[in-house]
Amino acid sequence: MKISTILDHIDSGYMALPEFQRGYVWSRAQVRALFDSLYRGHPVGSLLVWVTESRGADHRGDGQLASGVVKLLLDGQQRITSLYGVQRGKPPKFFDGNQEAFTGLRFYLKDESFEFYQPVKMKDDPLWIDVSELMTKGMNGVVDYNNRFSASPEHASQIGKYANCFLRLLAIIGRELHVDEVTGADKSPDVVVDIFNRVNSGGTKLTQGDLALAKICANWPEARSEMKARLETWREADYAFTLEWLLRAINTVVTGEARFTHLHDRGAEEIKDGLQRAAGAIDTALNMIGGRLGLDHNRVLFGRFAIPVMVRYLDRRGTALGEHERDKLLFWYVQAGMWGRFSGSTETMIDQDLAAIGKIEGGLDRLLDRLRHWRGSLWVEPDHFHGSTLGARFYPVLYMLTRMGEAKDWGTGLALKAEMLGKMSALEVHHIFPSSRLYDRDYSRTEVNALANFCFLTKGTNLSISNRLPEAYFLEIEAKHPGALASQWIPTEPALWRIDNYRDFLEARKTLLAQEANRRLAELLHGDGRWLQGPSTADDAAALVSTSGAVPGGIANEEEERELKALNEWVAAQGLPRGELAYDFADMKTGEQKAVFDLAWPSGLQPGLSQPVAVLLDEGATVISLANDAGYRCFTTPASFRRYVEFDLSSRADGA
Repeated sequence: MKISTILDHIDSGYMALPEFQRGYVWSRAQVRALFDSLYRGHPVGSLLVWVTESRGADHRGDGQLASGVVKLLLDGQQRITSLYGVQRGKPPKFFDGNQEAFTGLRFYLKDESFEFYQPVKMKDDPLWIDVSELMTKGMNGVVDYNNRFSASPEHASQIGKYANCFLRLLAIIGRELHVDEVTGADKSPDVVVDIFNRVNSGGTKLTQGDLALAKICANWPEARSEMKARLETWREADYAFTLEWLLRAINTVVTGEARFTHLHDRGAEEIKDGLQRAAGAIDTALNMIGGRLGLDHNRVLFGRFAIPVMVRYLDRRGTALGEHERDKLLFWYVQAGMWGRFSGSTETMIDQDLAAIGKIEGGLDRLLDRLRHWRGSLWVEPDHFHGSTLGARFYPVLYMLTRMGEAKDWGTGLALKAEMLGKMSALEVHHIFPSSRLYDRDYSRTEVNALANFCFLTKGTNLSISNRLPEAYFLEIEAKHPGALASQWIPTEPALWRIDNYRDFLEARKTLLAQEANRRLAELLHGDGRWLQGPSTADDAAALVSTSGAVPGGIANEEEERELKALNEWVAAQGLPRGELAYDFADMKTGEQKAVFDLAWPSGLQPGLSQPVAVLLDEGATVISLANDAGYRCFTTPASFRRYVEFDLSSRADGA
């Protein structure tokens, strides 16, 4: 079938996308590679379609299907969407993704290559041809370009070559693609989904969340866009959630269950109502977490799968919580985040907790009893702050203590509350003992980036301290702002401020941090000490520490974090999803944190098409081995990762 015919079939509703298909995930590199292959006559693979009656066919988007039968794309969505987007200059009606991935494709007449628009490079060079413009105008576009070049002495001699290039570009949509068909009355949606998963066996199969959302969209076509609009609202408030996460919250509201299969038989009105209620409860939960705990942005929002449980409780409760009830719920949330309750078997843990709050009366007590039974003790010990880097689970705890308590900025003496305004008042991580000075003394990376060496200060104060040692600048701070050091849990013995005693400083500060954590947690319980009891012996205390040493890996410093953020933005500019900074890699059975990956895509850069990916800068063999064993493709430099995105991913252009 000719590509032009396929595109016409999409416009007429004779060809569409089944609802269970994921959205568009290709990068610019893959679009460029596809058009280069088509231009040069290389094979680009076949398509697979499901031929079924249009009446009752669940399809993506709001386009009308043709009467009779319709062909639903099972394999080839990425290629056909790219072809449609470039040829028509707009995405098809079933489109769901980042259209920047195919917007602005240019063809260079000089060397017959494809690239995406770059103003500085292409603005004043007429040899860069807008591919969408040419394809939209067809032969009229060829005539326009020929007339333009004929009038230019510089290019008139090449008019024959250029005309041939134009015709080859237009010939792309005349290429024939082989189309295999799945037909027959026995081909139910479940059978077709199984075929789809078999065809896409090289990638991630459709999850229960994908299938549940497909069934929802069949009855409520706008569901996906409505949910994405909600996600965008939270993103603007600096909270990044996924579609599956939101669907999980809706599921808990509508069904009281974690597993998506419980959503399959729910009607459109019930799901609409569930989204409305879930979104309202999520807003309430985030306001509680941000306002009371100070966890006010995405980097410090740990335990996010505890939020769907909170949503269920808040929705069932139906009224605003009193102070004691609110704080008890927040106590549970913090504890669930600290110990990684939902980092392993997420659905199982959520189901257990939903069962505990099945009856509102006494629900929070049962929830805490279950957590204590699972964890053993909810008391914080100094060695729980043994972690290092910005990805340790107790990093958000340190931020929380800073926001909840009376922690003061060392430059201004002002309390570090969330309502501080101004660019220079934004909180930054400060190395109490400067990393450069510690590395000069041959301290390890883990020691340099120990949590106990971190505090939060305003940007202006962080810059003013620079790389001075505590034994010098601590005296100045205490003189100008008495009590400011103690407010950040700094040991008072001046001997511990010396770099020679750095390890002793860490141990002393870990003790102060643990004391403050337990005090703040007890504060949330308002005198009800049933769930927060300290160990009776040293052996009991040792048994509470969940791991034997610092969790390996993670972002070492703010310079490295800036580099990773820049890399993440570059990925987004390629039309691909951003990765997760300081990804918490945990044991799937126990939830124990095994490592922190600097930047990761657990579902791949292209969910359903590519393997998990991790960028691991300056990490040791242990972290890289853990990632490799878990099936991640690992990159240890930004350059090698960029090459993968630009070149290796594009090699998949022939099969998606």
